[in-house]
Amino acid sequence: MSKNEQTSPKMAKVASKVLSNPNSSKVSKSLAGALLTQSPNKKK
Repeated sequence: MSKNEQTSPKMAKVASKVLSNPNSSKVSKSLAGALLTQSPNKKK
C-alpha cells in the first residue's frame, strides 16, 4: 500500500454517518473507522 492513500471527503462524510448511526453493524463501523483513519485532516 502507498503511504499517500487518502479517503475522499465524500466517502469520509458517508463513513461519519455510518459511525453515528446506532443501527450500523459492527463490521460497517469498523470499515468506516478505517476509512476515517485515512482521511485528510481538516484545515483550521
